[in-house]
Amino acid sequence: MDLKLKDRLALVSGSTAGIGLAIARALAAEGARVIVNGRTQAAVDEAVARLRSETGAEVLGFAGDLTQAADAEALAARHPGVEILVNNLGIFEPKAFEDIPDADWTRFFEANVLSGVRLARLYLPAMRAADWGRIIFISSESAVQIPAEMIHYGMTKTAQIAVARGLAEAVAATGITVNSVLPGPTRSRGVEDFVGVLAEREGKSFKAFEAEFFETVRPTSLIKRFATPEEVAALVAYVASPLASATTGAALRVDGGVIKSAF
Repeated sequence: MDLKLKDRLALVSGSTAGIGLAIARALAAEGARVIVNGRTQAAVDEAVARLRSETGAEVLGFAGDLTQAADAEALAARHPGVEILVNNLGIFEPKAFEDIPDADWTRFFEANVLSGVRLARLYLPAMRAADWGRIIFISSESAVQIPAEMIHYGMTKTAQIAVARGLAEAVAATGITVNSVLPGPTRSRGVEDFVGVLAEREGKSFKAFEAEFFETVRPTSLIKRFATPEEVAALVAYVASPLASATTGAALRVDGGVIKSAF
């Protein structure tokens, strides 16, 4: 299927690995010009070279911490014409509620919510002028089923859905769509590293730990495994395309059926 993304300029925040890299790859494979972002120049250069080799597309890079207003503004100044904004940048950390200090609540909100809000605010005027744009927040099934082991993370994922819906209302009757995408447990780099450490600590293989995780921690999963970043990226690429012009204000699930609801 041709998603009609050729030459569209897309920015994927936090895209040097995991879900972000997979999204950047999917968009580039469809002919979009993609800006890869990470905190370090080395990571960005490596991801850019890899995607150029794999897709033959025009892939650009921006090294910077997009939780910081100055870096976000520098990015918008260097690449003012972004038409597709994928707010993928995010952090997570299991921690008991009693052990989460105020500073962590603020840090998670700034990284997972405010970074995307700021980029949307910077790029929305140009999208309005063109009467076309795509803004996508990468939320999580944790927005709906708040995980007891990281309530602060779940809070930020719920906030992303609220922002996306409100912004979609604000651009109603235009060619701009705003949506959130809710992955379930996904084998991203962060999850793989985290699970790998726990599995090694318990003397188990990744596969054995995965089976136990979906039996005890996420028993409502219907696929009974971690999704791949590419499975998440496929939905994001469609939502970013002109073919998805009637999809806006939605919280779209690619959660493996973890959320136990038909709606």
